[in-house]
Amino acid sequence: MSSLEERDGVAAPGSSSAGMGVGAVGAAVEAVAGIAAMQEEVGIRREGPEPDPDEPPKKRVRVPDGESGKLEERLYSVLCCTVCIDLPKASVYQCSNGHLMCAGCFIHLLADSRLKEEQATCPNCRCEISKNLCCRNLAVEKAVSELPTECAYCTKQFPRSSLERHQKEDCQDRVTQCKYKRIGCPWKGPFQELPAHESECSHPTKTGTELMGILGDMDQSHRRDMQLYNSIFGLLCYEKIGFTDKLVALLHPEVQFRPYRTDDFITRLYYETPRFTVLNQTWVLKARVNDSERNPNLSCKRTLSFQLILKSKVNSALECSFLLLKGPYDDVRIKPVIHHHSFCNDANETEYVPLPISDSVECNKLLAAKNINLRLFIFQVQK
Repeated sequence: MSSLEERDGVAAPGSSSAGMGVGAVGAAVEAVAGIAAMQEEVGIRREGPEPDPDEPPKKRVRVPDGESGKLEERLYSVLCCTVCIDLPKASVYQCSNGHLMCAGCFIHLLADSRLKEEQATCPNCRCEISKNLCCRNLAVEKAVSELPTECAYCTKQFPRSSLERHQKEDCQDRVTQCKYKRIGCPWKGPFQELPAHESECSHPTKTGTELMGILGDMDQSHRRDMQLYNSIFGLLCYEKIGFTDKLVALLHPEVQFRPYRTDDFITRLYYETPRFTVLNQTWVLKARVNDSERNPNLSCKRTLSFQLILKSKVNSALECSFLLLKGPYDDVRIKPVIHHHSFCNDANETEYVPLPISDSVECNKLLAAKNINLRLFIFQVQK
């Protein structure tokens, strides 16, 4: 009987081949159900509610191991920064074990370690990191630059390496301003609507009286900028000018800018340079982070302020103007500000004034460096 059933291609209900067929069908059904559930889960995740534009940017979610998805999505989880879980926008650094960090997070870790007087470590493997121990990963930088990303204006996909040029020059939906903004037109809109607006803009037909008020505000802003430069050029004409190089070697004991704490109930952290001589007088620079905040490493917003102190004794008041500029080897952006003070034996210290850097990223660059080259100019005002 069994031979006849096998010859006819029909297996007996109790035979082993029937059991194998049922098991294969069950496994196939379970596999199809699993794929459907996974696709449904991915679809729900992709079709979720639209993000609120007012919410702060969220960290990218890592794709779990074994989950299916596009190649780009899988590469995001492989090439993302191990600190902020986002794709690096510029340089990529790696620790000795290969963990990746974007330039911003790498500099932030080094700055935190110097504020806490600890050795910086990789967040993943806790190995030591520094500018000497870590190196850039050029292969990852090139791979990230070729990954597609979405234009913020037209929502089309472009390689990251060409996105900036597209958004500045080619995108028809990029935000632009009217060419008559110099005479007060406040219009902003998509580039493709610019010709229609300019053909109907009412500002070219304004009267001279109306334009004079607008041009007056522009002249006032330009006058402030020119006043700064004229002041600097005027100071360079003084007879006695002193400047120093390599004044600040911040937060690192090997170069003598040592941190110390006050004896207050709530201790404050300060930094101080060695004594230096300018204009035949002895001076010291002091610096502090976040106006002597107790734990500046817990704050994302960071500022530096400095104070100039005259250590020599003088017979008469020494009226000076001074400013700090970046050194010849630093890439930090400092907008010069001129300060004035009349030094005497009873008033030998200036108030703490902010170092005019643009943002916290620039401040972290200074804090993370072993040596910070700032150039101090001191001008003795002629009486």
